[in-house]
Amino acid sequence: GSSYSSLSMASGSEGQGSPPSTPQRPPNRLGQERSPYLLQHAHNPVDWYPWGQEAFDKARSEDKPIFLSVGYSTCHWCHVMERESFEDEEIGKTLSDNFVCIKVDREERPDVDKVYMTFVQATSGGGGWPMSVWLTPDLRPFIGGTYFPPKDIHMFWQDNREALESSGERVIEALKKGTSIAANPGETPPPAHDVANRCFVQLAHSYEEEYGGFRDAPKFPSPVNLMFLMSFWSVNRSSTEGSEALQMTLHTLRMMALGGIHDHVAQGFHRYSTDSSWHVPHFEKMLYDQAQLAVAYISAYQVSGEQVFADVAQDILLYVSRDLSDKSGGFYSAEDADSLPAAGGSEKREGAFCVWMGSEVRELLPVVVEGATGGATEADIFMHHYGVKEQGNVDMEQDPHGELQGQNVLIVRYSVELTAARFGLSVAKVSELLASARAKMAEVRKSRPAPHLDTKMLASWNGLMLSGFARVGAVLDDKALLERAVQAAGFLKEHLWDAERQIMLRSCYRGDEMEVEQSVSPIAGFLDDYAYVICGLLDLYEATLQPEWLRWGEELQDRQDLLFWDAEGGGYYCSDPTDPTVLLRLKQDQDGAEPSANSVSALNLLRLSHYTGRKDWSQRSQQLLAAFSDRLTRVPIALPEMVRGLMANHYTLKQIVICGQRDAPDTSSLLATVNSLFLPHKVLMLADGETEGYLYQRLPILSSLTCQGGSATAYVCEDFTCALPVTDPQELRRLLLE
Repeated sequence: GSSYSSLSMASGSEGQGSPPSTPQRPPNRLGQERSPYLLQHAHNPVDWYPWGQEAFDKARSEDKPIFLSVGYSTCHWCHVMERESFEDEEIGKTLSDNFVCIKVDREERPDVDKVYMTFVQATSGGGGWPMSVWLTPDLRPFIGGTYFPPKDIHMFWQDNREALESSGERVIEALKKGTSIAANPGETPPPAHDVANRCFVQLAHSYEEEYGGFRDAPKFPSPVNLMFLMSFWSVNRSSTEGSEALQMTLHTLRMMALGGIHDHVAQGFHRYSTDSSWHVPHFEKMLYDQAQLAVAYISAYQVSGEQVFADVAQDILLYVSRDLSDKSGGFYSAEDADSLPAAGGSEKREGAFCVWMGSEVRELLPVVVEGATGGATEADIFMHHYGVKEQGNVDMEQDPHGELQGQNVLIVRYSVELTAARFGLSVAKVSELLASARAKMAEVRKSRPAPHLDTKMLASWNGLMLSGFARVGAVLDDKALLERAVQAAGFLKEHLWDAERQIMLRSCYRGDEMEVEQSVSPIAGFLDDYAYVICGLLDLYEATLQPEWLRWGEELQDRQDLLFWDAEGGGYYCSDPTDPTVLLRLKQDQDGAEPSANSVSALNLLRLSHYTGRKDWSQRSQQLLAAFSDRLTRVPIALPEMVRGLMANHYTLKQIVICGQRDAPDTSSLLATVNSLFLPHKVLMLADGETEGYLYQRLPILSSLTCQGGSATAYVCEDFTCALPVTDPQELRRLLLE
């Protein structure tokens, strides 16, 4: 069907920069790589190396400093720097003659990125991508930022080499101390109640009341904040703070869904808004945002029962299934913001794929609508509803480079009821008209040059997306979504789990024949490749109740503990602490666009301890939280996801055990009751009577919980002290809401 046409188009738009007429120079070493970002630089006149031993050896044997350049494939300014610097023959020669040049995709090597970004932030007070850092031959950074003239750097190095080497050494030592996160012996986690209240107060303080969200502009979706606020509401339902937390969440999610950050024609969410009304976004679409927003919207549906939230969650998953899905079951990383204008020309423009001129809309929707006030056309009604103006609807300050002049970013300006009233039509008629107009526009978009698609498949982001499909599928009891979730888990096991070495791999890639490829030396997984996948598997178990996913989750948690746990200070290192080329052993202490893997692990450990009966895992969760005690106490707003883990430890998880046959109708109606509610502090399990099975082996107590009178029965327990069994879904609902 047509739904996959965008995938075949996407593969044609890999090359960034130069128009196709110029013959490409022979590829440098990056031509052997699989990362779409590294391949974008394979024809630069720079003697690029990938991060690895070959480059380090060359720097040592030739005694040259290293020029390290870090970016990612959907980064607008990375493309700009490539055009202005790395495609320039003279700059390319200067760099290659004086330095060993290394190019890193930060999504492939977050460990390398974090070490040198920590250095840049500490020495220059800010940092972003593209990032340029110069290193001594033994990888100590001595200067870094966004951009410097390479000739000056070379002179600077030659004249001040000894001083630079010793200051690089000193800075790394200082950063080791400054970034250390550890618990004192015997320290316990901070009090959950106080930390959660402070986190709420800090979020309420930064909340923007008119359009929702936090800060004025730029505005990020920040699903971690919204998930915290819903969890906070769930234990403070009767207090004014609780209802305020809920109101903040639902208003933010509503406003985002109406805004231009939400793609009204082709679904999914863009990365962030440049203004405070969610109107003009940065147009790239990232997998990790779709994943977390799907979970946030479906949670809002559980909390409020408002259909609009379920619709948006489904809309996100439709986009991901259609445009970011590989036939192997994996998910691609991102779609770029920049693309070639439909009108032709060789200069890519931000948002070109997504925006509309008033005249285009008029041409596409010329029909006069029967019975509409003033002889209005479909275009009149559509343009009124979505704020489309003849002269364009983007303010100059949202468009510093004039790329959106005369263009419109769709934003819902009126409710369907108001638009219907304005044109004297029924709500049903207007809804139908708007939907058919969006479908026509989607067809037009398919004929435009597609933005670059980053077809790298990362274990971590695939784990987040697995949670998205599992959670939404369970709440809506949607078999197709649950099948897609199972397919994703199968993909992770087949392509990103090295069963022989018993490790997760970081990434795999889409080859020229659309097959899944691995690079010559695969990158071993980082902490978030374990933590996010484990979380996804626990969500998948709760959605499908197939114990094989729990079993693999338990296995992965054992590996994660072995590879990354800091036995002295508590908490997990982000990357392999024994890798000599990674100078800082960091623990991510911020829940940002993606949650910190330590935050996710705090909850994973707790959930797993209930499924496996392993008390050491709930103790480990406590030790982890104790390690972050200082940060949780002072700035919990930096770790809202970890605060959720702290709350779950404090309120203890309810165990909901359903005894019955997996697919029997009476079992299904009890499960539907559980899935209809937002219960952040629970684990759900099925006791199907197969006492030889995985769960019964781990939790012998399950054998004593039996079906009452032959029908499916629910037990709600704490530490396996259970309330009286119930067989009626309404009674179960009451029990769960107590």
